[in-house]
Parts: sequence; C-alpha cells; structure tokens
Amino acid sequence: MNIHIRRAAEIMASGGVIAYPTEAVWGLGCDPLNEQAVQRLLSLKSRPVEKGLILITGQMAHFNSVFADLPESQVEKLTSTWPGPTTWLVPDQWHIPEWVKGEFTSVALRVTNHPLVAALTEQFGGPIISTSANPTTKPPAISKLRVHQYFGDELDYIVPGKLGGLDKPSKIIDLATDRILRS
Repeated sequence: MNIHIRRAAEIMASGGVIAYPTEAVWGLGCDPLNEQAVQRLLSLKSRPVEKGLILITGQMAHFNSVFADLPESQVEKLTSTWPGPTTWLVPDQWHIPEWVKGEFTSVALRVTNHPLVAALTEQFGGPIISTSANPTTKPPAISKLRVHQYFGDELDYIVPGKLGGLDKPSKIIDLATDRILRS
C-alpha cells in the first residue's frame, strides 16, 4: 500500500482537504459527507456552493445504489463510459447533500480509471469530492508546483503522482437528456 494514499485517505476521513492528480488536471478532494470540509474546499477555490461538485471513485461498486434506482438503459449509458474520463449528471434519488450537488436536482458522478485516484477512493472507502485545483479565476493546475503556488500551506496534503495524460478535464453529460455540458 502506498503510504501517500493511506495518509491522504486518513486526512480526508478526519475532515481534511487534499490535492491529487486526475486524468488531465490536479484536483482538490475531501469527504463529501463532511460539510465543514466541503465548505473549506469551496472557500479555498472561491467557488459558490450553488455550482455543485463532482463525486469521483475508481470503483463502480461505490455507485451500486445509483445503479439500483436507474432504468437499465441509463445504467448501460453509465457503464459504457466507465471507468473513464466521463462525468454524468445523474438525477439525485439518494438525498445527496446540497453542499455537494449545489442548486441542482442531479449529482455529478465519475468512475475514473486513473490508478492513483482509484487507489485513493478504495482506501477511503467511497467516492470523494473532485474539483479542479485552482482558484475560480485561474486556470486549473497541471503540476504539483502550481497547486502549491495557488494554495500554499492551506491544503492538508498534496498526494504525489502524475496526471493521467489527457489534455482536458472530463466530459460532462446529462444522463436524462444526453446533453453534453462540457466536451
């Protein structure tokens, strides 16, 4: 077990905010069920809570309750792109907290194939928050150095690792309408 993965998972479990590499950019993450941690993450980014956040995991089993409540055709859409760099907006039937989904009636979900993120969410035991590591007015960080320049000592941990080799953040698609919100 990677000591950095274990440490990052422990920090999130105790309410901390971390940075970690994703498929294309560095992300900020925390325990999505810890309102104080999510509010702190949003404050670091200067991001309004109304915009909502993504839940990411490397294990499809973490979203089994999602699959159980969706029509088979929608489950097939999700699983045809997962694991991979596609985020789906899925109607919230599970009472996801407002501090995660923002002003929306859907929640953004992604099952990644990035090995570090998959190991991190497996160690954490569930999905985590994923949002680009940058203040709202700045471009997303594509290096650990840029993460440190943006946030200094404000983060509880920066997980060392490499980006997944993609040149842009995940595609975002609305499951109910198939509308592409970010390509």
